[in-house]
Amino acid sequence: MKKLFTSLSILLLSIAGTAQSIKTNNPIIKDKYTGDPAALVYKDKVYLYAGHDEAPNDFHFYKMNEWLVYSSSDMKTWESHPVPLKVTDFKWAKNDAWASQVIERNGKFYWYVTVEHSSVPGKSIGVAVSDSPTGPFKDALGKALITNDMTKFSNISWDDIDPTVYIDTDGQAYLFWGNTACHYAKLKENMTEIDGEIHHIKLPNFTEAPWIHKHKNWYYLSYAYEFPEKIAYVMSKSINGPWEFKGILNEIAGNSNTNHQSIIEFKGQSYFIYHNGASIPDGGSFRRSVCVDKLFYNKDGTMKRVIMTSEGIQ
Repeated sequence: MKKLFTSLSILLLSIAGTAQSIKTNNPIIKDKYTGDPAALVYKDKVYLYAGHDEAPNDFHFYKMNEWLVYSSSDMKTWESHPVPLKVTDFKWAKNDAWASQVIERNGKFYWYVTVEHSSVPGKSIGVAVSDSPTGPFKDALGKALITNDMTKFSNISWDDIDPTVYIDTDGQAYLFWGNTACHYAKLKENMTEIDGEIHHIKLPNFTEAPWIHKHKNWYYLSYAYEFPEKIAYVMSKSINGPWEFKGILNEIAGNSNTNHQSIIEFKGQSYFIYHNGASIPDGGSFRRSVCVDKLFYNKDGTMKRVIMTSEGIQ
């Protein structure tokens, strides 16, 4: 019996030691609540842009006045930079620093953001510009790029949100955005004007948060699916479609109603960047945190389901 007790004690100590050795890297941003992540790979770094959730613990909606930027050279250690952009930097906007994305073209960095318009009812998309990925950024137009009265595919005031931008191999830039209806349009080379008409893409159970990326010869359009939100995706050989639905990529985060993704490749590895309501402390749907896990592809080009982990990138 004594020998059995000794063996059991050694086993328990071994298990405890293993548990202590597991490093939890998610969420990756721990100094502030952050949501709606969008990442940019530029030179030898990843720049992470996110909205700043500032809601008090007893507040049951979003309170977001500014966007934040962080950078990393290894996806594990993230450096915080000074606040690069606020809603008040857009004189025509009145509140809500909602989802956004930054893209680089010809040495300039263009930041497409969601804000509430002060005179045109509803959400709008603005553009800011900087000579540096960390800013500071300034309003590139002095007016909105997209206003709610420009789209009629959905009869709500918040369908013009969540911009994502992609520059194709031929140099043509595209803007995708929407809530309940997925819109897209070409951008002129100056990145601050729509080129031609606005199109609508019919997607199964599309809620919001479109994200465009390309891997090998496939284009991928991922998006928030249903509500509470999972992430689903479609694939195509052309950025103009037709798109084929491929199913769920990421499940509901039980502690956040929303789910917003960014997909990048960095140093030969693909990553799925998202938010949930993970703790730091008192997290939830309006006090979110950005996390990262690896993403993998099957031989046929489909993406393997992403499992949210506490360990993150080791």
